[in-house]
Amino acid sequence: MGKKVGVVLSGCGVQDGSEIHEAVLLLLALDRAGAEVVIMAPDIPQSHVVNHRFGEPMGGERNVVVESARIARGNIKIMKYVTAHEIDALAFPGGFGAVKNLTNFFEKGSDCDVNPQVARLILECNDHNKPIAACCIAPVIIARVLGRKGVEVTIGDDVSTSSKITEMGAVHTNCSVFNIVVDEKYKIVTTPAYMIAQSIKDCNTGINKMVTKLMELLG
Repeated sequence: MGKKVGVVLSGCGVQDGSEIHEAVLLLLALDRAGAEVVIMAPDIPQSHVVNHRFGEPMGGERNVVVESARIARGNIKIMKYVTAHEIDALAFPGGFGAVKNLTNFFEKGSDCDVNPQVARLILECNDHNKPIAACCIAPVIIARVLGRKGVEVTIGDDVSTSSKITEMGAVHTNCSVFNIVVDEKYKIVTTPAYMIAQSIKDCNTGINKMVTKLMELLG
């Protein structure tokens, strides 16, 4: 079997969950690289639900792991039961769910909290020298959990978001949608994806490079 890469989802849909294009491109790149994917999500309510046709809040409640299972085709694990011993690397697609469900960065910025299960698994992977990849807005999660170590990440070139990353102790490096930023010391790979992408093909270039580097870091 190939290396096991945990993929953390945050729901289903860019406005209130995982960005579906990014999630699918990430899963495809990992599959092409020969990785065995372990898809997971925290078993928590979404912070809110958005009508994606109109971009407006709508009534009702949805569960993050249940909605993420749409992307995973039902093959998904509840994150609290996954440890770093079961995977070789960890990866995050973006989407507003990353900053609304996995963290409350959307609301609190650099003073945000990270879901305890998400923070635990990031720390476990980092402690065991296992690489972590994140795209779009998801690198803010890495910055919040590992910022005290001065990890280097990118979300592209958005000044407002990058300044908050710096406030959390991490180092932000501007990057185009076609490239990646690599922290060799802590084995962190990030790419901007839809933070600045104008098309799915642009996202694909950066995400493919991110996954290629992630697999190289696995050795």
